[in-house]
Amino acid sequence: MARRPTIEKTVNLALQGGGAHGAFTWGVLDKLFEDDRIWIQSISGTSAGAMNAVVSAQGMYDDGAVGARKALRAFWKDVSDAGRMSPMKRTPIDLILGQWSLDYSPGYLMMDMLNRVASPYDTNLFNYNPLRSLVEKHVDFNQIGVEDDTFTLFISATDVETGRVRIFRRSELSVDVILASACLPFMFQAVEIDGRHYWDGGFMGNPVLSPFADHSPVDDIVIVQINPVVREGVPKSAREILNRVNEISFNASLLRDLRAIHEKNTLIDSGELDATRHRRMRVHMIEARKRMRPLGASSKLNTEWAFLEHLFDIGRDAAGTWLSNNYDALEKRETLNLDEMFANIGGKPVGVCPEL
Repeated sequence: MARRPTIEKTVNLALQGGGAHGAFTWGVLDKLFEDDRIWIQSISGTSAGAMNAVVSAQGMYDDGAVGARKALRAFWKDVSDAGRMSPMKRTPIDLILGQWSLDYSPGYLMMDMLNRVASPYDTNLFNYNPLRSLVEKHVDFNQIGVEDDTFTLFISATDVETGRVRIFRRSELSVDVILASACLPFMFQAVEIDGRHYWDGGFMGNPVLSPFADHSPVDDIVIVQINPVVREGVPKSAREILNRVNEISFNASLLRDLRAIHEKNTLIDSGELDATRHRRMRVHMIEARKRMRPLGASSKLNTEWAFLEHLFDIGRDAAGTWLSNNYDALEKRETLNLDEMFANIGGKPVGVCPEL
């Protein structure tokens, strides 16, 4: 690991999964690594968040924050290059209208229909996963897998048989762990690790927050949010319903962890829990709900370089705005109001982050 610079603030990062939308997180990380006032103590990542986490770790090992920014750009460029031969492309009309979704792509529609009648055990007999070679190219697990008190990693996957989350520590990481964390069950066969089989970590930990209280000395958690928690309006079309179900499903575990933190913080603040024996975690969130909202679930499979750069720019803008508004609060107070997030006025949740 490159030598730690002189810093002013230290945070833990929690990176959600979301396929190609992980390029938004790439943009956020690029901005955070550019800001040399912040040191990242720990990263918890799931799916695309897991890939961003280990690629960042490799870059930090090679050349600190500068290396992390270079490594992330090279990784996402290779993701785009690998997707050039994919049959899932935007239609000419989508290109003309500037729409990023694949909802009308013949390749996407064919895959969507096939997934309803056949499993990857039927259609992918040799268990080919193009992400394997990408991860192996960009990450040396013999280097980043060495435990280091100055930087820790937590990667989550879902145990297929028990339905429980498995959290892998830095010394346990491998290419199989990353593929397990990103294993969508309708696209890939479950990944076997030590006799257990795993699917995408987003089902039970997107991402997990509990390791920060147990294994990190830092009390500030910055969540990089990809899947919108709130989406106004009732979906009516089949595609809109599927998209919203996708968002709700992949946010459920995060909301569960946030509620647990909120309840514990409330008990500490009220004096019912001893503040000298229990940690109060400060939670923050970087998101761009207004700009990410038009992107449907199908666009998570769009790996065009122009789209990834678009998401990268949104991520950098969101991180820049967040830093301007909230940097001074780090290590002092939370900027995500959990009281309001879990309050209900007439049944409507309030207090979610301001739209960017």
